[in-house]
This record gives sequence, C-alpha cells and structure tokens, in this order.
Amino acid sequence: MTVIVRDLRPEVRADAEGFSTTRRLALPFMLSTPESVVHTVTHAHPDAHFGQLVAEEDGEIIGTAQISVAHDSPEPGQGSANIYVRPDRVHRGAGSLLLRTAEERLAALGVRKLFAWVLDEPDNRAFAERKGFRASRSAYFLRLDLAAGTLPPRQDPPPGVELRTAADYADDPRPVFELDAMTSVDEPSDIAVEFTDYEVWLEEHWKHPLLDRELTTIAVVDGRPAAFSVAYTDGGTRYGTAMTGTARAHRGRGLAKLAKTDSLHRARAAGYTEAFTGNDTGNDPMIAINKWLGYEICAKEVRYVRELG
Repeated sequence: MTVIVRDLRPEVRADAEGFSTTRRLALPFMLSTPESVVHTVTHAHPDAHFGQLVAEEDGEIIGTAQISVAHDSPEPGQGSANIYVRPDRVHRGAGSLLLRTAEERLAALGVRKLFAWVLDEPDNRAFAERKGFRASRSAYFLRLDLAAGTLPPRQDPPPGVELRTAADYADDPRPVFELDAMTSVDEPSDIAVEFTDYEVWLEEHWKHPLLDRELTTIAVVDGRPAAFSVAYTDGGTRYGTAMTGTARAHRGRGLAKLAKTDSLHRARAAGYTEAFTGNDTGNDPMIAINKWLGYEICAKEVRYVRELG
C-alpha cells in the first residue's frame, strides 16, 4: 500500500468529506464539516499561503495537514503546520510525509520558525520530538454534556447591560468585528497578531459556515458590544465555543460568564447535546468559568516549535 500526499481539491466533495472525517476522528472535540473545510481553504487571506494537504492511501484519505504563513504577525518568518492522522491508520508513514511536504513548502515561502499543535499522547509527542520539535505551551479541550448535565441558571443582566445575539448585527457586523479585534490581541499565543482587516474578517469569520449567529450571545453596554461568546454548530447535535472574551474596559464584571451561560442555555433549548470549548492551561479566569458551567477536561494538546533551515 502506497501513501501519497497532495493538495485538497475543494471542488471535489469526496475530498472535503474525507478531510472532515479524518479531522473528526483525530479530534472528536473540534467541530468540522465538509462545508467548513472548503470555506477555510477558499476564504483564507492570500498572504497566508494557506494550504490543506491530504495523505491518501489507495484512494482513501487517512491524514490531513493545514499549513499557513503568519502574515498578520509583526514578526516575519513564522508559520504553522497542524497534522492529524486517522487513529486507525497510524504507523503507515502518512504523518512523516505530510510534515516533510509542509516544511518544504513553508521554507520556500520564507518560514524559519514552525509551530504545530500536538495531542498530549505519548506517540504523538514522541513523533514531534523525533522530528526536532520542542514543546512550549499547552491547552485543554473541554466537554459539557448538554443533554444530561446541569447548567447553572441563567442570570439577569446587571443594570445597563443588554444581551443580544450576533444575528442582531446582520446588517452591520462592524461592532462585532471591533470587539473581536480587541479581545483577540489578548488571547495567549506564540505568534503576535495584528487584527485590523475588516473585509478579511467578514470573509473568514462572519461568513464561516459553522458560525451560529442566533446562538452567539453579545453583552452590550451603552449600545456597544462589551463581551461575547461565539457559538459554532455543526448542523447536528454538537456545539462549540469559538471565542469568549470581554473588552478590557469592561472586565471584572462577569460579562463573559453571563454571555456564555446564556448561549449554552439557548443551545440546549435548540437541541444540541454536546458542547466543546478550549482553554490555554494558564488561562485561569476562563478555566474557572468553564468549570463553573460544568465542563470537564477531555484532552490536552501541546504547542511544539522547530527552527527550519
């Protein structure tokens, strides 16, 4: 049996389905659909040189890689390559071939520092370390049973605060963009990001097929979005939090907890049975909120880095 690596063909439905299936099997706590796979590769900023590679064995997609250049970072020469192989198709060379192809392409684009997320499992970490990567920070995946679990009760907004949804901003989403830009710069990250391009945000985020505007809750203060919890749904029974954050001027008031609690209650009422989220291991405020909501850690991943060239 021969494994080959090639580019995803977004116009071929079987490619998008195979890519999405592989991601769901390797990362069952992250939402993926064929539509989101196609959207990601067709709406990426051209300067990111974003690519989606597949490892194929006898016509079956068994591994995936997402590669990109950190074009929106003030520090040049950085990139990422996240590689996942189906758990039932490991030890066939797919991961090594995907990584080699990713490194060659990114090096040709001037990338000298490569970052990769790796599941915190012995085989996965050993693979990364054999390839010359070193571990840095880490993050948790968390799961909440919306069907059988018990959510804390909804809270009334404090005086001067109103809860809305992203759907309320359908005609003019710029205030949501401004809040997203403010909160994203404070997210823990190895790569500093300058988040300023509204048109790119519209294409990549606002029009993302997993974004559920009706379930995305926004806490509004004095007519402006001050905190939000961004909801992704897969069209089935799975709900994920893509981002929860509060503008600096409004922190310490419990607005993120208010927004996320409201979103989860409405997700459960809409029939979603599982909720997923993620936290960097040092993000104690959000970890505390998620534990209060009933989330439990279901997996951990480690950020690895390697110098190229």
